[in-house]
Amino acid sequence: MKKLTRKIALITGASTGIGAGVAIAYAREGADVVINYPDKAQEKNAKAVASAVRKAGRQAMLVQADVSQDAAVKRMVNAVLKKFGRIDILVNNAGIAGGAMVEDMPVDMWDRMIAVNLRSVFLCTHYVLPHMYKRNYGKIINTASQLAYAGSPGMSHYCAAKGAMISFSRSLAKEVGARNINVNCVAPGATVTPILDNVTKEHLSAIQAGIPRGKLGEVDQIVPSYVFLAADENNHYVGQTISPNGGDVFL
Repeated sequence: MKKLTRKIALITGASTGIGAGVAIAYAREGADVVINYPDKAQEKNAKAVASAVRKAGRQAMLVQADVSQDAAVKRMVNAVLKKFGRIDILVNNAGIAGGAMVEDMPVDMWDRMIAVNLRSVFLCTHYVLPHMYKRNYGKIINTASQLAYAGSPGMSHYCAAKGAMISFSRSLAKEVGARNINVNCVAPGATVTPILDNVTKEHLSAIQAGIPRGKLGEVDQIVPSYVFLAADENNHYVGQTISPNGGDVFL
């Protein structure tokens, strides 16, 4: 039996990488999927994900929105509710990466990282949550990172955003737990996605050498965690972070 039959899932940053994999996995488990993507440059990728969702026999809705922007998120949520009438699952997955040492980091680099990787989580949750309250039901899953625990030189802005996301999720879980709404995080280790495109081969080799399995993660190894946390049978997971990382970090 499929785990997400007749659920409506909104996934931010779903045009590539983990978000795309989650969208397709959810469709295969019976959910209709809203595929958020940030800009025109990602439209082709988003359409390919939508095609895969429809091939799985489910409905796909494409919504372009910069989820770091208040008005854009509000429009997106309203559009989804107009089409489907509800949002059962929210996956806050949109994110960017990049590197600079603290003393060299431009202020706008810090601000953009926090906006996309953390502010977006607040905004999407802020606008979706009242509708989950009305139905006394919801699953919110936030994409963190094992670097929230391990830290990384040159990645202080990224680690700060992901660490704050975990703390936000724990606090929110306590706010909403009595309302039959689950809030949890997935904190993947280094995974082969476009977010690693600008990482040097030397740095990737160093990362890989620190993983007990000796391999970077593949998207297909990460997405089962998102299916697990979205399924009703696992509703005793509250405020937790699960980390498919190959043993890179032990939580």
